Amino acid sequence: MAQSLGELFLVVVFKAVTGFLCLVFRLFAPQRSNLVGKKVPPVSDPLLLLSAKQLASKIRRKEVTSVEAVQAYIDRIQEVNPLLNAVIKDRFDAALQEAAMVDKLIEEETGGEEVLEDRLPLLGVPLSVKESYALQGMPYTGGLASRKDVVATVDAPPVAWLKRAGAIPMGVTNTAEMCMWSESHNRLHGITNNPYDLSRTAGGSSGGEGSLLGGAGAVIGVGSDIGGSIRIPSFFNGIFGHKPTPGVVTSEHQNPPTSGRQEEYISIGPMCRYAEDLLPMLKIMAGPNAHMLHLDTEVNLKKLRFFTIPHDGGSFLVNPVSKELIDIQKKVRPRGEVEEVHFPELRHSIQMWIAYMGLPDDNGKAPQSFAALIGEPGRPVKPLWELLKWMCGRSSHTFAAIGLTLLEIHSSKASPFIIEQKEKLQKAMEELLGSDGVFLYPTHPRVAPITHHPLFRPFDFAYTGVINILGLPATQCPLGLNEEGLPLGVQVVAGKLQDHLTLEVALYLEKAFGGWRKPEAI
Repeated sequence: MAQSLGELFLVVVFKAVTGFLCLVFRLFAPQRSNLVGKKVPPVSDPLLLLSAKQLASKIRRKEVTSVEAVQAYIDRIQEVNPLLNAVIKDRFDAALQEAAMVDKLIEEETGGEEVLEDRLPLLGVPLSVKESYALQGMPYTGGLASRKDVVATVDAPPVAWLKRAGAIPMGVTNTAEMCMWSESHNRLHGITNNPYDLSRTAGGSSGGEGSLLGGAGAVIGVGSDIGGSIRIPSFFNGIFGHKPTPGVVTSEHQNPPTSGRQEEYISIGPMCRYAEDLLPMLKIMAGPNAHMLHLDTEVNLKKLRFFTIPHDGGSFLVNPVSKELIDIQKKVRPRGEVEEVHFPELRHSIQMWIAYMGLPDDNGKAPQSFAALIGEPGRPVKPLWELLKWMCGRSSHTFAAIGLTLLEIHSSKASPFIIEQKEKLQKAMEELLGSDGVFLYPTHPRVAPITHHPLFRPFDFAYTGVINILGLPATQCPLGLNEEGLPLGVQVVAGKLQDHLTLEVALYLEKAFGGWRKPEAI
């Protein structure tokens, strides 16, 4: 009874706050109807259609120079970025210089192609990086206006390791304001568009990465995920994205930093157009922790146990999963036997995410509030005052960020019921998966929505967020396009530290469903 009253109160608060915000937004937000149905231009350069693994091989064999590869991506970024607004700062001149050094190194190498492949597996391959992740000399703002002059003085470790493996960073990409929204929009750099339909969202918070990759402006990229920020933009933009088991890839030098127990739920991982690039990228990004995973273990799909969970059971805070996504998930049958399972606890996914994200650390220190994060370096933001400023065009924050601070006021502490539901779900998942099980689960209840429409259903990230709280690895895999030419997809989830299983399934799904599709192809 107490839980029913608690849910009723949450429904009333949710509907009141979101209803008010949506009304304000409809009255004051600009329209974008002129972008409906428009896509990025077709891909004309065949170099853009090679995986990073294929491109690196051609560069090592001198079939193509790194300068040619980098220039091809520069040309593509210059072609699509005015439409996408994905890259917020490039380093093209430096990238060309580094590519020339790669070509010189290859000319002088006497050890042969195998030596180069072992030492520098990504030699000469262009790379993009989410702007909230430190890339030396590049903006490091997290989309916060008060940080507009902040530049990274070091590389985040996984970025440094990718560079050490030979990758060449092309620039940094747009994010949500302080990485806490399902669209990549901030007052510093504007909003990022979807290459399959410019009127639709690219997702967040790694939406700049997703958009650039989906539009063939990059081949591999770096994203971060604490509630779906790799998987949702990967889904919306028709690419692969892997959220590793937490704690394997360090989040050092990421902005905003984690607090409370959030380090247990955040993951840094690879985003790419081709499934074969996921594993080598993850191996590099994990650095000294790569041994924690089983990335060199051969996986036999015939020996895996496959499960499918079609929906969360009907949360009142989340959109129902669309028929087209349920139907495409049913078509995923890696070995003909996929058992459908249901967990009633999933109905409370968003409450679990909110509760656990707010838990204090082992020393009793609570996580920093979002109002404090976006208020730096001053005092925490006052939501109602900031909303009034936004309506007058005077706020330095996005509508979504202000809305989150309003919702934050009404978020309650973790109830014993929600803690119990999470612990039951955790135990059930561990028993289900073991070391040889994977399950399919929707990445999002809808294909990429019209820009700003996530404001009307802010908790639709529950399908990815609950996987963060459970600490499980997950790979978002594209499953073709729908009748409107928008990407379909599914996330593949395995037990802790069993990342190699989902990566192997991603390779299978790429073959079965075609993987990334060019935006112009319907």
